[in-house]
Amino acid sequence: MAGIKVRYIVDDVDATIAFYTRHLDFTVKAQPAPGFAVLQRGDLNLLMNAKNGLGGAAQAMPDGQPEPGGWNRIQIEVDDLAGLVETLRKAGLRFRNDIVAGFGGKQILLDDPAGNPIELFEPPRK
Repeated sequence: MAGIKVRYIVDDVDATIAFYTRHLDFTVKAQPAPGFAVLQRGDLNLLMNAKNGLGGAAQAMPDGQPEPGGWNRIQIEVDDLAGLVETLRKAGLRFRNDIVAGFGGKQILLDDPAGNPIELFEPPRK
């Protein structure tokens, strides 16, 4: 599996697949077992593990982790951030903040069904 790989721990793999394929243009690359799937968008392979699932990656550690959520995130570059945010809000999706702008562009944090953040980013126009 070439490309960039990021693993997210999720509560419900099927709900997560529906979210990423319906709203963020990911495709299902593989779903070899319940509780695990690989989603793909460009060079990004997003490995989804159900927490406390059958595979080793989501097995509980002595401190009870891993849990979905946190602040580490993938970034998806978009051409029209405001338009996409409006579409996603109408679909009832949850954001952590409103669009913020800075020297590097505009961004907003969208939560997937398990609470894992996705940064939607629009670079500055040239």
